[in-house]
This record gives sequence, structure tokens and C-alpha cells, in this order.
Amino acid sequence: MPATTKMTSRELGLVLAQQLLDVDDLHYGLWEPDLELSLGNLVRAQQRYTDMLLEQVESLLSERPAPRILDVGCGTGHLLQLLIERGYQVDAVNPSAHLNTLVRERLAALPHNTTTLYETGFESLPCRRCQHQYELLLFSESFQYIPLSDIFAMAPELLRSGGRMVICDFFKTDAHCDGGAGDRSFSGGHLLAEFYRCVEQSSFRISHDEDLTAKVSPNIALLDEWLTRRLVPALSSVDEYLLAAWPRLTRFVKWVSRHKLARARYKYLSGHRSQAVFEKYKSYRLLVLDLE
Repeated sequence: MPATTKMTSRELGLVLAQQLLDVDDLHYGLWEPDLELSLGNLVRAQQRYTDMLLEQVESLLSERPAPRILDVGCGTGHLLQLLIERGYQVDAVNPSAHLNTLVRERLAALPHNTTTLYETGFESLPCRRCQHQYELLLFSESFQYIPLSDIFAMAPELLRSGGRMVICDFFKTDAHCDGGAGDRSFSGGHLLAEFYRCVEQSSFRISHDEDLTAKVSPNIALLDEWLTRRLVPALSSVDEYLLAAWPRLTRFVKWVSRHKLARARYKYLSGHRSQAVFEKYKSYRLLVLDLE
């Protein structure tokens, strides 16, 4: 879909995370045993995730002359910037008008870059212009938002001979829709089994498949602690103030929004959005797919 100035709820969540946590990246952090789980270490954990992706890209493209990359869903453009600074030719696609403002600011500060920013969704890329232009398609927590049929139809047209896709994202496990406590408390992600079936039927083969769930799930514990210890008390104070200042209006707004509020309470405050629930229903993976 084309970029729009109307902010979606998903985009709002990304923007709020960036603003409230003061981070450059919108992806999860990678927590290893030597890194204490704390909000103060979130940026370090995110940098480890970024470093892991950069190492993967560099190892895959080390023998390709003048490789070109397409950063799909580039977020704030931080990873895009790091790739350009390492000498790669990188284009980007991003449907978020707000985030694209940040991306353009980053690009303006990088002299002599040749980046094209496609302000649209992956599905709406101008295929004729982009046909066989890239050695690598990079999906950093953007893969989940794009229909699998679109990805496997378009990717071979975008990649050059011997091209690859690098995917770092979470998928739904076989436990999805089992009706257990916490089922559907985490939205998003393709079914992992369906993804594997699509790969088997495509012109790609998997050359790397790494399960990162145990290193990513601590982010959920950190978020849960932040919600229960920081955000909930703050929201309770605001609610108390509004009820005292404008009781009728506040009760009316809460009544009109009761269904959305109930969904939000279940999703974030019911205790089901835990690290253990995430590990049951989600599988976070680093994948490399080679075009045959």
C-alpha cells in the first residue's frame, strides 16, 4: 500500500517505542548471558542484534563485486545508514510517512550516497525499475507484515542471479490457536510451518536457519516489567486526575472505548504477555534463503 500521512496503530506503536525509550532502532535486542537484563542495556542489546545482521550481510556479500542491497522496512534508517557507511549501495522501502522523514534526514547527512527510498509497501514496489537490481533483500522484523505470496512472487524478480534473502523475524509456532492461556496475546508473524512450505514450493533454498528465540524473549520480560512498574501506575494517576476534573466526559470516553481498552488490558496487562508465553507461541529466527 502507498505511504500515507495517516498514522496506523502499528506505526504509532513503533513511534512511541522510539520516543519513550529513546532508541534509534525499532527491533528487539539480542540478550546474551554476559549482558544484564535492564532497560539501561537495551541499546547495547539492540546493537548486538544490528552487529549480528551486519556480520551476516558482510559474510554473504564479501565476494560479490559492488553488491546492492534492498532494506525492506527500514524503520528509522539506522541499519540503512550503517550499511551505507560500510560502502554498500543500499536502497530502502518503507510505507511509514513519519519514519521516512527520519530516514530522509539520515540520508541527507550522508554525502554522495545513491540511495533510493521507495515510500511505499514492498508489494507496491515498481518491479520494472527494480528488476534484477539486488544481490540481497534484507528483512529486519518487516517480513511478518508482508504476505508470503507477495514475497515469493516478487523476490526472484528483484534479485540478481545467486541473490539471497536475509530474514530476521518471529514466526508463529504450531501452538498457535491451541486455546491455551496467552494464545493470541502476541499478534503478528507468519506460521513457521506455512513459511517452510512456501520455501519448498519456491525457487529458494534455506542455507541458514538459526533459532534466536531464547536470546530475544528476554525483551518481553523487560517490557512486562516496564509496563507493570512504570506505565500502569502512571496511567492510573492520569485516570484518577481526569475522573476528578472531568468525570462525565472521562466516563463517556472510557465507555465508548471500552472494547479497545479491554483488548489492550488483555494484551498487555493480563499477565499473559510473558516471556514464557512468547517462547511457546513464537519462534524468532535468523534465516538466509538462496535463489537457485
